[in-house]
Amino acid sequence: MKKIKITQVKSGIDRPERQKLTLLALGLKKMHATKEVEATPQILGMVRTVEHLVTVEEVK
Repeated sequence: MKKIKITQVKSGIDRPERQKLTLLALGLKKMHATKEVEATPQILGMVRTVEHLVTVEEVK
């Protein structure tokens, strides 16, 4: 399975609770925090929920 690198680039402040919890579930607690995760369908769905707050890169 391929890996992706997710970086939070916008704040979760003043966002719906669902988006805040999704950021926490992805392991992003601060601005510019980065996590490497497996690109499973569940993770990709969470990324799609907060795509306006994060950047995604494929890790080789």
